[in-house]
Amino acid sequence: MTEKFRDIEYLKSGNDRQKLAFSEIKKYKILEKLKKFNPILTGTIPIGIDIPESDLDIICECKNHSEFSNFLREQFSDKKDFKIYSVNQEGVKSTVAEFKTENFLFEIFGQDSPTTKQNAYLHMLIENSILEKNGLKFRQEIKRLKSSGIKTEPAFAKLLGLKGNPYIELLKLAAK
Repeated sequence: MTEKFRDIEYLKSGNDRQKLAFSEIKKYKILEKLKKFNPILTGTIPIGIDIPESDLDIICECKNHSEFSNFLREQFSDKKDFKIYSVNQEGVKSTVAEFKTENFLFEIFGQDSPTTKQNAYLHMLIENSILEKNGLKFRQEIKRLKSSGIKTEPAFAKLLGLKGNPYIELLKLAAK
């Protein structure tokens, strides 16, 4: 199951939004350009709980944030609404580039950590497993909560009755 998400070919046989995402990622050669950073598409679109305003999140492994920033500028600064910035999430520095294409907002995240160890990837795997176990009604309720403005991890925590920080509590589920 975890291998499935490392190659976006699965999107070709997915829902309409997943097929569109596949087409747009290929059209702009996003993953090909990011190849040396071990990119993985994460977030809600790969697991089919996206809402119309959901973006395409691509995580990357970068050892040098300055070089990664320069690379992102070289590759994507010609795209609509391009911006780049740094954030610290739970003590981990991330370099983030955002830009728009015809159908999607892309967010590319770089952290000095293997992509398969980053929280965005781990959360997606955990959420996918929960979705597979809990069926269509659960999936629909997650999407309904997201449409009402609740972020993904808090929506899962609410339905699962998890207390505390939803981002941490979801990771704890994987350890069980």
